[in-house]
Amino acid sequence: MRIPFDLAETLAVVVDEGTLDAAARRLRITPSAVSQRVKALESLLGQVLLVRSRPTRPTAAGVVVVRLARQLALLEHDAIAGLSGDPAAGARVSVPLAVNADSLGTWFLVPLATLAERHPIVFDLHRDDQDFTAGLLESGTVMGAVTSREEPVAGCRAVPLGRMRYHAVATPAFHDRWFADGVSVNALAVAPLIDFDRRDDLQRRWLQARGVEAGAPPRHYVPASHDFAAAAGLGLGWALLPTAQAAAGLASGDLVALGGPTVDVPLTWQQWNLRSPLLDAVAEAIVAEGRRVLTGAGGGLSRR
Repeated sequence: MRIPFDLAETLAVVVDEGTLDAAARRLRITPSAVSQRVKALESLLGQVLLVRSRPTRPTAAGVVVVRLARQLALLEHDAIAGLSGDPAAGARVSVPLAVNADSLGTWFLVPLATLAERHPIVFDLHRDDQDFTAGLLESGTVMGAVTSREEPVAGCRAVPLGRMRYHAVATPAFHDRWFADGVSVNALAVAPLIDFDRRDDLQRRWLQARGVEAGAPPRHYVPASHDFAAAAGLGLGWALLPTAQAAAGLASGDLVALGGPTVDVPLTWQQWNLRSPLLDAVAEAIVAEGRRVLTGAGGGLSRR
């Protein structure tokens, strides 16, 4: 049994676009033709590949086929580029990547802009907490991810990037209101703080290091990196910001440091263990920029 590439590609497009109608527009065929292709592939493989929800999502078997489709598209691009001798030759390739919000808001877009100038490539970015981006690799949703997971995901390669360092800061007015007598345990127990979302444990870890009951303070939730920093700059609460954002606020006088320990989050680049010049170029650019910006990168390549 062989899996026709056009049928696997159609399934991947349906998953990417979320509906049959949207997939039809991208493929420039009718929704009926899209449906027929998916059904033909399911009949061939003898398994249901797509959950017809809104948005559509792949079954466990569908995940395997979508991953195959992405790998084949990448290899096809590499083959065309190799035959022509031009890295920019061939159809434009969509490369799905997963990244945590703070990397996306500080350094991650820089290498992508350089890559887009040199290669026929578009990026489909999936933003999630660094503790969860590895799951998108495991499911085949993305080809590469910035993650806190150091152990390689099965079928992937892992390269340490370094540590993203966070500093506790607040506006001068917020500091004067809540910490006039010092950044004490009692003051921290009642001063409002800002969490990114309910999975964000950075502020919790910093409080615990200061001997404060982490669940005690009132908290705001601001789930976007730029807006999170803006909320801290507006005095909504105190927060932990990455070095680049904290340094800018401290230099301008818009923020003051609360002291206490910094919090470091180790980050790793993981990608499919697939020998592809294009995917290797993506990895090289991202790893180089990550190691330039982040603290204390080191270590070699590991695989599974």
